[in-house]
Amino acid sequence: MKHLSALMALLFCVLMTTASAQNNDNRVFDWTPANSETIPMEPASLHAGRIYRPAAGGGNLHVGIESRYPVTVAMAWADEWSAAMQHPNAPVNFSFICIQEHVTSTTYECHLPSERPMIITFRDERRPEKPVVSAIGAILGPGARQFISPNDLHIQYYRWSCVDNCVQPEFDWRRILNEKYEVTTVPKVYSLMTPDHDDQKLSVKIKSPIPLTVALLPSHLADQVYDNTVSLTDALDQTGCKERGVQSMTFNCSFNVANGTQTLFIRPDINFSGHKKASVEVNTVKCVDHCDLLVPQNP
Repeated sequence: MKHLSALMALLFCVLMTTASAQNNDNRVFDWTPANSETIPMEPASLHAGRIYRPAAGGGNLHVGIESRYPVTVAMAWADEWSAAMQHPNAPVNFSFICIQEHVTSTTYECHLPSERPMIITFRDERRPEKPVVSAIGAILGPGARQFISPNDLHIQYYRWSCVDNCVQPEFDWRRILNEKYEVTTVPKVYSLMTPDHDDQKLSVKIKSPIPLTVALLPSHLADQVYDNTVSLTDALDQTGCKERGVQSMTFNCSFNVANGTQTLFIRPDINFSGHKKASVEVNTVKCVDHCDLLVPQNP
């Protein structure tokens, strides 16, 4: 029983994730401006900007660059940069990727190959008046060179974010039925609900000492079966959410707004005597917030 409960919880999580993803498909994402900075650079100087920490599998970046004089833009591993900062007199030896030279105005993009953090770097391409030792302390250290005509480097960072349809309906699992009842020859019917969104998920859990036929039917059709104006066999042909011979089972269905109000229909499959009790539990994914944003259906 514990294993079944754990399986049910896992199944609910999977279905909830799927439902949320399906109802967030209308969101539109794009690069939007984040923070920016303007750096006065000296000839041959090096500037390190933002550190990027992509998720597993890597990620993309998008940076706007405007510079008075040409610069070289490249990505370096953040741990290599940090090590160079800790040993400023050691020779500079970075592993660069996405190198772009002679930049004065561009939108710089790079796909970072892994989750290993990287840092964006900028190097002024002008020659210094005096040779510069190839060490991070000489490149960055104060007073290493006489300050001359500055290279005003403007860096505009961007983030990937939602720009349209950003507020979406939110969904969660809700229990709509949980009952233990005495089984009789008369069908058991539960008028459950009208779907509030298409492909709405429903989970039905049944436990019974005798086999049952369980079906989710449009309410008008369930009424006709109950009144014996339509046979159960004909009604079952009109629904895909049905199970026969059920004694202990959890099964899942989905239905749409156009299906209208739904009824859970349960009937014994065999003749029996004595007192028999069955339990039924029904859960569904319902809209719980921003429900006014649900897309209306055409009549």
